[in-house]
Amino acid sequence: MKEISGTTELHLFVNGEERRASVRPGDTLMRVLREKLGLTGTKCGCENGDCGACTVLLDGKPVKSCMILAVECEGLAITTIEGLRDHPVQKAFAAENGFQCGFCTPGQILNAAALIEAHPEPDDDIDREWMQSNLCRCTGYEGIRNALAAARALRGKP
Repeated sequence: MKEISGTTELHLFVNGEERRASVRPGDTLMRVLREKLGLTGTKCGCENGDCGACTVLLDGKPVKSCMILAVECEGLAITTIEGLRDHPVQKAFAAENGFQCGFCTPGQILNAAALIEAHPEPDDDIDREWMQSNLCRCTGYEGIRNALAAARALRGKP
């Protein structure tokens, strides 16, 4: 790992683009995405890894960006909700009302996209295990489950 003191400029690969940000050693990926790069779709919820509102994809795997330091992400592909334009999971969440207030929705969608990529065939146990890392304080879980099923049906269709 790179040794850093004070601030350093990182080269991050975010949503298919190289981005630069001046960071301190203790800056979380969530804070850098929101405050340095203006990607506010990544939500700041609990800041201790419990809620999943800050979920992003790191090399295609869901991570809670409040729990990872930005300096650990140099050279890795970071995908935020802004990078999933017109993704089948987004379309399914909209069609199936997989949201209520919308605060948790970006994290839910990113986690669901990774889930469907890793497990394209429906399995309620795997769905439940993956999605339990994202909380919906409005208890919109039925719509989220319906959106997962709809996203799998849309997968691969234009």
